[in-house]
Amino acid sequence: MRLTNMITAVDLHACGEPGRVITGGVLDVPGKNMFEKMKYFEKNHDDIRLRILREPRGYPALCANIILPPTHPKADAGFIIMEQVEYPPMSGTNTICVATTLLETGMLKMTEPVTEFVLEAPAGLVGIRADCKDGKVTQVTFKNVPAFAVHLDAKVEVPHLGTVTVDVAWGGMFYVIADAAQFGLRITPDEGKDITRISEMIKAATQEQYPVMHPENPEITGPTISQLSAPATNPKAHRKNAVTVATGKLDWDKPSTWTGVIDRSPCGTGTCAKMAVLHAKGQLGLNQDFYHEGILGTLFTGRLIEETQVGPYKAVVPTIGGTAWITAINQFVVDPGDPFPNGFTVGDIW
Repeated sequence: MRLTNMITAVDLHACGEPGRVITGGVLDVPGKNMFEKMKYFEKNHDDIRLRILREPRGYPALCANIILPPTHPKADAGFIIMEQVEYPPMSGTNTICVATTLLETGMLKMTEPVTEFVLEAPAGLVGIRADCKDGKVTQVTFKNVPAFAVHLDAKVEVPHLGTVTVDVAWGGMFYVIADAAQFGLRITPDEGKDITRISEMIKAATQEQYPVMHPENPEITGPTISQLSAPATNPKAHRKNAVTVATGKLDWDKPSTWTGVIDRSPCGTGTCAKMAVLHAKGQLGLNQDFYHEGILGTLFTGRLIEETQVGPYKAVVPTIGGTAWITAINQFVVDPGDPFPNGFTVGDIW
């Protein structure tokens, strides 16, 4: 057999958002903490991210995770997150997928009706509460890193769009958030191309005019991701959102690059960033359930459980609850004669 580089992975979706969790075939990497491990992996093993996420093994909406031994004594497992153009320090849907994989494959012991453990993400420690029944994780609720607003109601000059009002906030990634009504959008699947085009344009302009840096880690900058917000259509939800994940680098002279892919879920870190903005504006208090709807109508349950401080920013500690379902268990390989060992992208869908 000529096949090499075998990687075992579990595929899931968290409220619609596809996630891939690598459980075998990738060894530990150096680093004093998970952020350093992420940076080492990005510099030395980015071929794995390309191979797993690009065609023919991947597709634009896919994210992936690698489970690694933790570096913190309180953590039961560590993980790093890989997206199409970056290694984000935190992700809600990926956390839910990792937690579900660890328990449903037996990598961590499942205790019914509730299993509690700690994951180490590049952004820090994440407390997990998993509701379990009959061997299935029915709900994952995690305590995220503190979230905070940096800019509220800022005016951004966006080429081709004009003046756009935005909020910029940290929820595990730095988000630029804009009201979809400014563009006549309702956040429905048929608006996908307009949502991604507008979102990427707003993000690029905000990066230039309102660059931000995490006060506790200057290597984390942004905003790197965008969110459009709209009134809910699910009667249980408070707001609806569409988060656009980049699939390439925007070039203002090339309209074909003004695109990305929509998070199919209500987005965990995006929900945390939105809750931080609402709290800063006096529109969301502590210990109130906040139901956030994604573009498919699925819901994440958010809650702010305490106030804190992150550098100069007043911050809040959020929790997010959601469910993931395993869809496949795969073994990915490389044939030495394969002309595309690290995959490829084509402009029709990327």
